[in-house]
Amino acid sequence: MQVTGERGKKYMMKRKLKKKLSHEPIGKVKIVDDFLPPPERLLVKPKPVKITITLNQDSIDFFKEIAQKEHVPYQQLIRALLDQYASHYR
Repeated sequence: MQVTGERGKKYMMKRKLKKKLSHEPIGKVKIVDDFLPPPERLLVKPKPVKITITLNQDSIDFFKEIAQKEHVPYQQLIRALLDQYASHYR
């Protein structure tokens, strides 16, 4: 009787891709400018605080509709809106 692990091992051996390395040129290379921000700008985001809030159904429907089109959670859209609003008026 064959043990499951042995059967899986044989399957993996068949499926394993063999990579060949070569010392040939890789083709035309384009050097791009460094697009990362400097280390001092790579700050950790503030820790989020969970709250309970009651909103109108129309508002929730609005955010859910946009979220569905953008493929993001609607809560993320509401959070971004509030964060931008708060940053603007600080």
